[in-house]
Amino acid sequence: MGFEPAVFERQLDASFLEWLVEVQAATAREHFARLWDYYANPTVPLAAGGAAERKLSESGHGYVQAQEYGLPTRITGLVRGPYAGAFGTRAVKEIQRKEVVIENDIAWRINAAADFLFGKPLRLISRAADGRKREDIEAILKALFAANGGPGFFQDLAVLGSVYGFVDCFLRPGAPIPGHPASTPRVPLPAVLPWARAIDLELIEAPRALPVLDENDYRTIRCYVQHFQQRKNAVGARSSFLARVLGPTGYRADARQVIAVTEITSADHWQRYENKELVAEGDLPWGFLPVVHIQNVAQPYYYEGVSDVEPLIPLQDELNTRLSDRASRITFQSFKMYLGKGIEGFEDKPVAPGRMWHTDNPEASIQEFGGDAAAPSEDLHIAEIREALDKTSGVTPVMAGILRDRLGNLTSAVALRLTFMGMLSKNERKRHTYSEGLKQICRMALSMLDTAGVYPTSDEDREVEIVFASPLPEDTMEKLQEAQIKRELGVPPEQVLKELGYE
Repeated sequence: MGFEPAVFERQLDASFLEWLVEVQAATAREHFARLWDYYANPTVPLAAGGAAERKLSESGHGYVQAQEYGLPTRITGLVRGPYAGAFGTRAVKEIQRKEVVIENDIAWRINAAADFLFGKPLRLISRAADGRKREDIEAILKALFAANGGPGFFQDLAVLGSVYGFVDCFLRPGAPIPGHPASTPRVPLPAVLPWARAIDLELIEAPRALPVLDENDYRTIRCYVQHFQQRKNAVGARSSFLARVLGPTGYRADARQVIAVTEITSADHWQRYENKELVAEGDLPWGFLPVVHIQNVAQPYYYEGVSDVEPLIPLQDELNTRLSDRASRITFQSFKMYLGKGIEGFEDKPVAPGRMWHTDNPEASIQEFGGDAAAPSEDLHIAEIREALDKTSGVTPVMAGILRDRLGNLTSAVALRLTFMGMLSKNERKRHTYSEGLKQICRMALSMLDTAGVYPTSDEDREVEIVFASPLPEDTMEKLQEAQIKRELGVPPEQVLKELGYE
C-alpha cells in the first residue's frame, strides 16, 4: 500500500510526500539526533568481544560517549563512518586508545538558560473587556497548562527549543468535546474546566517534524507531516536460529515490534498511516491547523530558529580534545619512574621508604624520571576555549553558581545586571518568540472551546498577555515600595497584587 493524500487536494502531492518520508526524514533525523547527542551525551556499552571493545578495555572503559564523535582518531583509536552516527565505531589496529575525557559544557548551559527563561512561574493575563470573562479565561488557561505538566511543560518547551532551534506544539482534544448551538447560555466555569484539561499540548520532537511550507511564504504551514518509528507492546517474530543463538529466551535487546507511523494534518483533514497503510482519517472542525511553531531565537528566511547547541559543537570538540591530551600526558608524567643500571633483580625490588639496594658493581646507578610538569600554554588554551564557550552561549559559570573571584562589587542591582548582560539580552530575544507562541496556543485552545460551544469567546476575548518573572534576585522591600508608588499613581489594586505574585 502507498500514501493516499487525495483529500488534501493541491496542498500535498503523493510523490512529494514519498520524498519527505524516505529522504528528507532521514536527513533531518541525522542532523537533529547529533544536536541531541551533544546535549545529552548518552553512554552506551560496546559489544563484548569486538575489536573496539578490546581497545576500550585497555583504558579501563567498556563504553563510548556521544561526544567522542568529535574527537580525533589518535585519541579514541576508533573511526566512524560518515553515516554511522555517534556510536558507529570501528577500531584502528595501528592506534592505541588514549585517555578520553569528556566534559559536557553544553548540557549545563542549556539547562541554565532554560531555568533563566522559565525558572519562575509566569502569569497569563486575559485582555477581555468583561471582567467576569477575564477571570474565567485565566482560570481556563491555568487549568489547561496545569493539566499538561505546569512548570514542567515550560521547561520541556525551553530545552527542546534550545537544542533543536525550534519546537512545535500540537493541540489535540483528548476527549470528544460536546457540541452546543451558538445560542446556548454561558456554561458554568466548573463544567468548562474538565474540557480545557482534556486538550493535550503535545510537544513534537524535531526529528519527526516534516512541515510542508507555502512556496511563497516560509512562515505559512500548508500541511504538517510527522514521521517516526513507534515501538509497540509486542515482540517481533523469532526464528529457530535466533532462539538457538540468543539463549533460552531467544529474544534480542531490540526485539520489540516497531512500525513506521506517518501523520498528515491540514486545516481541514488528518490521516494516519502505519507502514504506509492508511489506518485512520477524519475531518477537523476548527478551521485552522492546530500546530504552533516557536523558534528558539528568530532566524529570518528559515523555518528552524537558531539552536543553542550547534554553534557550541566545534568548541566542545576542541575542549574535549585538549582535556584528553592533558589526561594522557598526566598519565605518563604524574608518577615517578626509575631506571636501574647494574643492579641485579632491580625489577623485583619495590620502591618504598627506608628501602635500600646494594650491589658490587661500581658503575651501578638509579635514574629518576617522570613526574608532573607544568604546561602553562596548555592551561591557557583550555581557559580561552572556556571563555569562547561563555561568549558564544551567553551563559557564564556564574549562572551555575560558580564564582571565580572576578565579580567585583555586586551590591547593586546595576552591577548584577552588567554581569548578566549577555544572558539577559539573549533571554529577552527568547521571551519574544516564546511569548508569541504561548499566546497562539492560548488563542487556539479558546477557539476550540468556542467552536465546540463549550465556552464562547470572540477574537478580542482571546488576546492574552504573557508576563515573565524577573530571573534575577529581587529585593522584597524595593518591590513593595514600587507597588506603593504604583498604587498612588492610580494603578488598580488587583493589577498591583498580581505583579506582586498574589492571586
